[in-house]
Amino acid sequence: MDGDNETMVAEFLLLGLSGKSEQEEVVFGMFLGMYLVTISGNLLIILAISCDPHLHTPMYFFLANLSSVDICFSSVTVPKALVNHVLGIKTISYTECMIQIYFFITFINMDGFLLSVMAYDRYVAICHPLHYTMMMRPRLCVLLVAISWAITNLHALLHTLLMVRLTFCSHNAVHHFFCDPYPILKLSCSDTFINDLMVFTVGGVIFLTPFSCIVVSYVYIFSKVLKIPSARGIRKALSTCGSHLTVVSLFYGAILGVYMRPSSSYSLQDTVATVIFTVVTPLVNPFIYSLRNQDMKGALRKIMLRS
Repeated sequence: MDGDNETMVAEFLLLGLSGKSEQEEVVFGMFLGMYLVTISGNLLIILAISCDPHLHTPMYFFLANLSSVDICFSSVTVPKALVNHVLGIKTISYTECMIQIYFFITFINMDGFLLSVMAYDRYVAICHPLHYTMMMRPRLCVLLVAISWAITNLHALLHTLLMVRLTFCSHNAVHHFFCDPYPILKLSCSDTFINDLMVFTVGGVIFLTPFSCIVVSYVYIFSKVLKIPSARGIRKALSTCGSHLTVVSLFYGAILGVYMRPSSSYSLQDTVATVIFTVVTPLVNPFIYSLRNQDMKGALRKIMLRS
């Protein structure tokens, strides 16, 4: 290895999604608009749930937590990209990059865990309606969220510590708008076998556990729904799950295509998929849950009338 390659990296160069200045202006405008809508939309969801006593139920408690996580998830990546564009720079320090990776992993996994808890909530509501209040006690709801936070933070800490042990040499250009773990791994001049192994083992368990819970919950839900004699009853039961299924499909569909493969195979198509679950999913969640939910519509209407 020559002298140039042995130079340690103190910062990374975020090349963004486009190398052309005119396209970067368009991307900046889109990201700024989507970020503002994401923050305001999710804050409205949290405000509506907080102000309406009728929404103080387990399902909306989990939804409020999901909106909070989505705000944090977007705020980990998008603001830095926007600030860099305004200042005319593309750099991010090594320390900032590692911090960004930690919170990125935390919030992306927290999204998955909350979606699985929400699926379990729908399972109890549809399959065991008479025992719903007893099974979904407030203490249990808080405990499920707290355990999810603990697991996701420990998981993020593991991967961040494994990333910190790597050596990064002269190549520091990241073809992304934030420090996505996979593109950063590709830049390392150290052996990343342990990192890839942990992604497929520990990361696989963290990913597949909530995903499996969602699948199993909906298998039971659909088997129960198919036994309902009336078409109206089927529509009513599925109406409470439609929004959740839409978000799950969008979120997990993008992640499956990106992170369930070795880091060396990361490509431009994966960058686009990453934009979907880092920027688009937090943006559309408030619209999906509010437009397809009469209770949320009513709560938001009350807020608008008060203002």
